[in-house]
Amino acid sequence: MQDRDPSAQPRQSTGRRATGTAGGILAALAIAAAKFKALAALLLSFKWLVFAPKILLSFGTMFLSVWFYALVFGGWKIGIVFVLMILVHELGHLLTFRNFGVRASLPYFIPGFGAFVSSPMSADPTRNAVAALMGPVFGVAAAAACWGYGIATGEQFWIACAYIGFFLNLFNLLPAFPFDGGRIAGAIDGRLWIAGIVLLVGFIVYFHAYTAFTILILLFVLANSLPRIAAAFRGQVDPSMQVVSAGPRMTLALFYFALIAIAVAGAAATAHHSAAVR
Repeated sequence: MQDRDPSAQPRQSTGRRATGTAGGILAALAIAAAKFKALAALLLSFKWLVFAPKILLSFGTMFLSVWFYALVFGGWKIGIVFVLMILVHELGHLLTFRNFGVRASLPYFIPGFGAFVSSPMSADPTRNAVAALMGPVFGVAAAAACWGYGIATGEQFWIACAYIGFFLNLFNLLPAFPFDGGRIAGAIDGRLWIAGIVLLVGFIVYFHAYTAFTILILLFVLANSLPRIAAAFRGQVDPSMQVVSAGPRMTLALFYFALIAIAVAGAAATAHHSAAVR
């Protein structure tokens, strides 16, 4: 009979422990590698590389606009309020487009000229008009919320914010291109664009806004509106713009003019608080 080596059992046990330890380390390394691979795949995915610059560009233009309006109006408060009101307005367009299943970009800001959401025009002119209308709807609603909060708390700053919101969205409701009001007016009756030009000229004269900036806006509006007005009188209608059915046109006109009335009333009621935002 062969004698059993007394050291064999410990060696075997030690070997199993070493194998188990090595297996555990390898398993841990495998899990870590899998997690790293998933993270690397996320960071290096094509969609992320495309989307990240868009986010940076959107936020970058927003902060640049805050800086611009702070310089123009002499204070960071008013710069921030301006940009936030514009942002809420543009989110109204963005959410409406996406609710309709239409791809739309993040808001991009142009200092001094507001902001825009890039989206292809739908084949349905009613949807295009509603998407144009919802920007001012969101903006006026935000202004009304600031007004209500200011009244409830007695803080004049929020009422001044409300004035900015009402005024900005009222200006944007002018029935002239490239304002939202121009697109809405085109869906109702293109001849309303004439009123938009008259109102803009009246605004410049009434407020004595004879600056290079306002003149540039007027020229931009004329360049965009006059060809469309001439085409409208010739009976040339953009099928993606004008709502042909009488029912939707009447409903759109009702909401459009009601929103203008609300913005006018809100701006008039909060105008004397406008200095509090500085």
